[in-house]
Amino acid sequence: MPTRERKVRRMRGSRTHGYGQVGQHRHSGKRGGHGNAGLHKHKWTYTVKYAPDHFGRDNFRPPVQKKPSRWINVGMLDQISGGRRKLNLTEMGYEKLLGSGKVSFPYEITVESYTERAKEKIEKAGGMILEAA
Repeated sequence: MPTRERKVRRMRGSRTHGYGQVGQHRHSGKRGGHGNAGLHKHKWTYTVKYAPDHFGRDNFRPPVQKKPSRWINVGMLDQISGGRRKLNLTEMGYEKLLGSGKVSFPYEITVESYTERAKEKIEKAGGMILEAA
């Protein structure tokens, strides 16, 4: 726009340049704040229309960790063994062996995963843990 057509040229000498009482056009209140102020509030329609990805999530996703859905503690082995010393926990539906409780017999256990504490207790009782394929 040419300088001669600008509002400031037309309004020379008018003190407020057509913005009412003194100070109404000087600060950020009329425009709703500085910068990105109000994008979650009074400028939400602007955000939806012109900047829909402004509040997007970070694309980084950590590797998905598989959580076992069924597990058993070593203290429960006596109850489920039924007198057997070879237990296939995978076939019984258990995914992980945890180390809470006491082991009273030497078990030979087949399971997908186990904790170090469970392995220590089984081996201390004279048993062993085999990983399921």
